[in-house]
Order: sequence, then structure tokens, then C-alpha cells
Amino acid sequence: MGENMHVRTRRIRTTVAALAAVAGVAAAAVPAAAATAPTSTTPRFLEPAELPPHPTSPWYAGPVTAGQPDPLPVCVGEALPSAATHRSYWTEYDTSAQQITVVERDVQRAKDFAALLRKDLAGCAKKLMEQDPDITATQKYYGRLNVEEGAHVYGLHTASAWGSSDINLFSVGRDGRTVTVVRWGQMGNFQHAQVSDFKTATVTAVNKLY
Repeated sequence: MGENMHVRTRRIRTTVAALAAVAGVAAAAVPAAAATAPTSTTPRFLEPAELPPHPTSPWYAGPVTAGQPDPLPVCVGEALPSAATHRSYWTEYDTSAQQITVVERDVQRAKDFAALLRKDLAGCAKKLMEQDPDITATQKYYGRLNVEEGAHVYGLHTASAWGSSDINLFSVGRDGRTVTVVRWGQMGNFQHAQVSDFKTATVTAVNKLY
């Protein structure tokens, strides 16, 4: 697996370098050593097989890890508290995913946090282009999913002046005082977005939190 990860990381770095520069985005990689999330009371995370299927590769996953992802994900990263937990996923090719979960002190704080994440996603394309004129970003809103207290799905396409093109799907879901974010991404555009499969994965992610 070490060789596959080396190849995957090298290839993805060249396609999302612009986003990494302006917003700290990087395709999911094996997390650095950190304290893993403790005990069975921690919200559960997606298993690799529950992600949108890749046509030629299985999914792999790192551990559920306490703290913010490093680097922070594009669009939602700036809002994440240190109390977050996360898990990264990858395939043998240019496809990656991430789930980030935050347990707030009460339901109202969770509602406010989910609303903040949705606001950040709604304005992400504009913000990226303001930060870097070499980036062209467009986005779509794919609607609300009826799971627990609801989940919302977004798409973001980014293209650079030197030819890279990447598509990412995001969802923000809430169950009580717990908010979870799922991100899926690969090289391509909106035509390559596995929206239906991603919606299924989002419903699974929110349903299995507890």
C-alpha cells in the first residue's frame, strides 16, 4: 500500500496545487500520527465500502483521528474547531474522500455550526476566485436530503490556468447536536461527479453517527 499511496499523493499534488496554495485543500492522504478518537461513544464514521464506488479500485481508510484535518479542507476548513474528529479515505487513483464530525454542546450550537458550514460552501467558488485569479471555480447545490435533522449537498468544480480540473462534492448533515461533513473529490468536472452515489453515502454517514 505504501507504493500506491506514494503514487496517489504525487499525482494529486500536481492537480490541486492551486487550491492548496489559496485554501489549504489537498486530496485526502493518510493522516499524520495523532491521537485516535476514543471509546464507543464517539460518533461512527463511514467505512470505505460505503463511499461512492470506484470503477477500478477499492477504497482505503485511515483511522478516526481526533482534531482538525491537516491540511484543512477547502470551503469548510476555516470553520472547523479543534474538537473535530476526522477520517480520510483514498483509492489507488486520483479519488479521495474525507469525513469530519463535530459534537457541539447543545442542539442550538449544532444548528448554528451547520448553518455556518452551509454558508461557507455557498460562497466557496467566489472566495476561491477572489483569492487566486488563476482559478476558475463554479458550484452547484444538489438539495436537501431527508435524513435525521437533514443534510445538504454541494458540488464544486475548480480549473486552473495551467489546465488542472477537479470536482468535489460536499455534504453537511446533522443528528441532534452532532454535525458531520463528507467530502468526495477527483480529477474531472461536473460530468464526473457521482452525485447519486454521494447522496447515498451522505445518508449512510448521518444515519450511522449513533
